[in-house]
Amino acid sequence: MVEPVDRGSDHVQSLARGLSVIKAFSATSPELTLSEVARATGLTRAAARRFLLTLVDLGYVRTDGRLFALSPRILDLGYAYLSSLSLPEVAEPHLERLVAEVHESASVAVLDGEDVVYVARVATSRIMRVTINIGTRFPAHCTSMGRVLLAWLPPGDLDAYLGHVELHRFTPKTITSPDALGAELDRVRAQGWAMVDQELEEGLRSIAVPVRERSGRVTAAINISSHASRTTSESARRHLLPPLLATAARVEADLHASGVRSSTLSPR
Repeated sequence: MVEPVDRGSDHVQSLARGLSVIKAFSATSPELTLSEVARATGLTRAAARRFLLTLVDLGYVRTDGRLFALSPRILDLGYAYLSSLSLPEVAEPHLERLVAEVHESASVAVLDGEDVVYVARVATSRIMRVTINIGTRFPAHCTSMGRVLLAWLPPGDLDAYLGHVELHRFTPKTITSPDALGAELDRVRAQGWAMVDQELEEGLRSIAVPVRERSGRVTAAINISSHASRTTSESARRHLLPPLLATAARVEADLHASGVRSSTLSPR
């Protein structure tokens, strides 16, 4: 049994529970019964029912009387964040230029807890089993953008992450040892970029570089992803890394010129 966390007197438990109901829905579970929502959130059926019906009343959830699903209005919650984030708007034309040059997909992501969250993307062909959209999340430890963002965390934050993260194995190549991951992050920090070779999905190779705000703090990452059958690790380093670094520099220059504050670059 998980011990309850003391979050202080300012923590509004009912709001946290309501958000957990929203997060119970996913691409693999777009429609849920009341019992399934209760089971996924750990709420009683009565509590889950109250939250669901409140969300229905507010227009964020729809129901046919048995099944519940998120409604399009739920996008308003994510748009409130994206509309305050200058990074996607600034980065997109640079991503388009990069993709036109290298003929591979490119993305921008920020770190949110233990995950990376995609905030901008220009794709060529689909190379993953999972469709990537704005808002897609992947575990940071096995993605190139995640490695970049983890590598430049403040030392205390990185130690805390390595001390409690569960490093799930997605392929035989996935790093699952905190010590091995820490050593890899040291290498990423030293060389200034990260490459992940088929650790998230077999056949997927990606390379990423940091995006820094004016103070030098790394607040985002840009990557190029390709199929391993098309690009070797050495080819990615020689032919994809230089234009990727140039793109990051152009994005940084535009961000600095626009005077974007650090709080608008990262959700944490």
